[in-house]
Amino acid sequence: MPWIRTIGLDEATGYLKQQLEAAVKRAGRIWNIVGIMSLNPRVLRTSMDFYAAVMYGGSPLSRGQRELLAVVVSRVNHCRY
Repeated sequence: MPWIRTIGLDEATGYLKQQLEAAVKRAGRIWNIVGIMSLNPRVLRTSMDFYAAVMYGGSPLSRGQRELLAVVVSRVNHCRY
């Protein structure tokens, strides 16, 4: 499995620390998909904003349908998330 350096909450400062603290508040922990973006905190923030818009924004699909689509796509892609 490849290894990518990440910055954990214990060593984060400034804007990155704010983003990682927000991730813990949202999900109770820092998931790998969030940690992998720790080297570029602006991308991390943009990604989280995009996710929130897709999953919680206005849509003809219900929240449950959106979650189900995410699970199916992850399964097809052999993703363990």
